[in-house]
Parts: sequence; C-alpha cells; structure tokens
Amino acid sequence: NFHYCINPERKVSEKAYEIHGYTDEFLSEKKKFVDIKDQFLNFIKNKKLIIHNADFDLSHLNNELSLCGNEKISNEILDTLVLARDKFPGSQVSLDALCKRYRIDNSMRTKHNALLDCALLAKVYINLIDQKEPIFQFQKDVKKNTVDLNINKIYSKKIVKLTEDEINDHKDFLKKELKKNFF
Repeated sequence: NFHYCINPERKVSEKAYEIHGYTDEFLSEKKKFVDIKDQFLNFIKNKKLIIHNADFDLSHLNNELSLCGNEKISNEILDTLVLARDKFPGSQVSLDALCKRYRIDNSMRTKHNALLDCALLAKVYINLIDQKEPIFQFQKDVKKNTVDLNINKIYSKKIVKLTEDEINDHKDFLKKELKKNFF
C-alpha cells in the first residue's frame, strides 16, 4: 500500500468535507504532495493502474504533478467505471452500486476513504472481469475444535476432493517444513 493524507494547502470546501470528513486542522499537519511525489511515482512506476473514474483522479494527480514540474502519469490505465458502463449499460455504476450488485460488504464505507475504496474496488474488479473469488463460510466444530471442510461455497470452478492419503501427505510435508524452517 501507498497511503498519505495530503495537505491541500488551501481550505477544505464544505462539499469535500462532506465526502471525506477531513478537517482543515487535520490536513494542515500532513505532508504536501511535493514532499511525497517521488515516493508515489516510484510506487506506481511500470504498473498498470486500476482506477474507478480515472479521469477524475488523474486530473487531480496530473495537476499536482504539473505544479511540481513533473510529466503527467503515463502508466497503462484501466478505468473500472468505463468497464462497468460497458458491461451494464444504463445501470448505476458507482462503487457503492457495484458493491451492491456483487454483494460486496461496503458497510464500513460511511465516508470516502482511499484505502477502503481500493480494497472494495479490488473485489469489484475481480467480479467485473468475471473472475469471482470463492466465498467460504467456515463452520467450526466446537466439540472437536476442527473446521468443517464441507463448507458453503459460491464458486464456479471445478472442486477436486483430496484423498485421505493426499491430506496425510500434505500434513506430513507441513510438519517437516515447519520443523526445518522454524525450529
């Protein structure tokens, strides 16, 4: 992760405050973009960027880079807003709407928060490209203190059941590796 709250070097508008909840006082003590831009550029160097509503975010980032005398971001960009509009024409495609569509819990998202939004977007993106991850609901057998492997699953790929011998071989392997590497 790369995360900083940035001192905008100006007053926070009422609208911006309603969106993210950061006060002038809180942000005034944070680093300025110029102070972290090199770290940021190094972090994104040669990486494909997946952004929801990329035009909006890139306009702000490129403006800040321009003010610092840097070139615009030239990374490959995948805009999930465009992807969602193509996949669901005429439907709501905000991050919240996509979380709802894909049953992704976004109840923690009461204000705009970059880290939380990135985590949610990662889950949305996986669904948008039809690579839905499995959702496992493990149920613990309290009496035996074991996990029931007959779990409820939402998964589209073929499940291969291991034989008893394969399970035992794996347990033996793990014991040997743990002893070798940690004891």
